[in-house]
Amino acid sequence: MKKRKSNRLDFEIDKLTNSIENVKTGDSFKTEVSLVTKDEIKQITKKNKWVFDWKTEFKAPEREVYKVTIAGSLNIQGLLSLTFRDDHVYMHLIESAHFNKGKNKVYLGVAGNLVAFACKLSFQRGGGGYLSFNSKSRLIEHYKNSLGAVHFSGTLMVIKPETALKLIDKYFNE
Repeated sequence: MKKRKSNRLDFEIDKLTNSIENVKTGDSFKTEVSLVTKDEIKQITKKNKWVFDWKTEFKAPEREVYKVTIAGSLNIQGLLSLTFRDDHVYMHLIESAHFNKGKNKVYLGVAGNLVAFACKLSFQRGGGGYLSFNSKSRLIEHYKNSLGAVHFSGTLMVIKPETALKLIDKYFNE
């Protein structure tokens, strides 16, 4: 069986918002996070300006791929790939839609929303709120400062339960 290489994540936490926030107006929009469907994955391609190979993530039996949308909308704002382990959730990939990146982005808070969702799932699925991921070396300090992640070793980052609760409360205070 071919071993998959571990991705080192390279996502920007532009702002921790209460949902996602329109850059120009400052308006906040409630979001929904749900599993990507077979029909949707056909449209999530490099041709449609997605950087990662989400079809491969979707086909991996041990992974679940989630999308974040504005409540009541079909437009995907960002994507997340997770594996559920016995004692935590591991985040393989995370990506904001092309229109939510760079200086002309439409919405702030997309990546933060997805990370908070992963933390929420960790509590729901028996991981105690622990979330881990591998970071690009140059972003370790960014994730420590923006998410409260702990640098565990090498490029491994961990979000602990107390920090996970803060993120969940910020995005999913229902």
